[in-house]
Amino acid sequence: MKNDFSQGSVISNILSLALPMTLAQLVNVLYNIVDRMYIGRMPQDATLALTGIGLALPIITMVMAFANLFGTGGAPLCSIARGSGRIEDAEVIMGNAFSLLLLCGAVITLLGLLFQKPLLYLFGASDATYPFAGPYTTIYLCGSIFVMISLGMNGFINAQGFGRMGMMTVLLGAGANILLDPIFIFVLGMGVRGAALATILSQGLSALWVLRFLTGPRAILRLRLSCLRLRPRQVREIVMLGLSGFTMGITNSAVQVFCNAGLQAYGGDLYVGVMTVINSVREIVTMPINGLTNGAQPIMGYNYGAGCYGRVRQAIRFCSWTCIIYTFVFWGLLYFFPAFFIHIFNDNPALVEAAIPALHIYFFGYFMMSLQFAGQSVFVALGKSRQAIFFSLLRKAFIVIPLTLLLPRLWGLGVTGVFLAEPVSNFIGGAACFITMLLTVWPELSQEETVM
Repeated sequence: MKNDFSQGSVISNILSLALPMTLAQLVNVLYNIVDRMYIGRMPQDATLALTGIGLALPIITMVMAFANLFGTGGAPLCSIARGSGRIEDAEVIMGNAFSLLLLCGAVITLLGLLFQKPLLYLFGASDATYPFAGPYTTIYLCGSIFVMISLGMNGFINAQGFGRMGMMTVLLGAGANILLDPIFIFVLGMGVRGAALATILSQGLSALWVLRFLTGPRAILRLRLSCLRLRPRQVREIVMLGLSGFTMGITNSAVQVFCNAGLQAYGGDLYVGVMTVINSVREIVTMPINGLTNGAQPIMGYNYGAGCYGRVRQAIRFCSWTCIIYTFVFWGLLYFFPAFFIHIFNDNPALVEAAIPALHIYFFGYFMMSLQFAGQSVFVALGKSRQAIFFSLLRKAFIVIPLTLLLPRLWGLGVTGVFLAEPVSNFIGGAACFITMLLTVWPELSQEETVM
């Protein structure tokens, strides 16, 4: 048995996956933020163009959410099946996830192209920003199938213990994106169209890399034609577990929509641009947490399937404390050096002035978000779909969206109320998710370990 996670140090096993996955997360973030960094420095209409790309973020997030529906739903199930020695079942799960990604990607592309204009105006676009948001979204949607494959199937490489190969998936695409962006945007003068074209071509390279590996001789679990036929039981299991990651993505998209609409109403295009910068900063600072928790999930799932519950508890302890310490440190950096992070994306004095207090509010008590990530990753890794789905909905759908609508109307808060919704949700949602995990999963693992 290759890549046996029930042997050796738990922390070493996690780091062997988490470090390359964290680097991959960093590079994956570059897919989205490099476009904004270049666009924010265009010689003309840079702030409007940056705002336009920000308006496309809900659609981009929606595409990623559907990729996560089948990717994060299937990969942990593969880890559990492999840990139990059910290799054939694991390959069927992977094949079904791939078929679902292809079908869903085709539907998203068709519907997105039909309704993108009314959607962008619903998301807060104006006549000044739509000429930038529209072309970017159209080109991105045409390549969304590449995003679905590269993002959704890369988790199956990591689930088999090939963290470096999974990292290469993202490095290949992001490297191409970094090289192509300035050529298309500035040299060829394509502007936002060039940024979108560079992104989808790069994602296409990543998708080819994933397919080449999963059908090649090095993979433990291979993508086989015989496993592509959809089977009701596997589809149901993938969707139920994947609903957690999907819900997080789709509610993030909804939150972006409500935030942009509220900021457009209370502050105009400038504050929609501020939110674009804040979203970009958030993607950067949360990347290591995503890398760590995603790297730990195959270890937890494998050991849970193998009955090594003490090792699962070690993994939970390590991830939780590491996430908490990291977010405390970054909270301090964001508080004392906000301008440094803002200047990465835009130098407009008016935008920087508005963004500094907004960033302070948005990231207040940022360490509480780490509790959500830690608790959520445990529920997903162990196949506990109901808890994972509930806490995905709780923080965003039940807390952030209602507060985004309510707070701006109270005490004349306006745009401040929009930014305040995030920290409130972190304290309530993060605490609820982590405490529930400690009260339910932790005792269960202790009892089963005693029985073993």
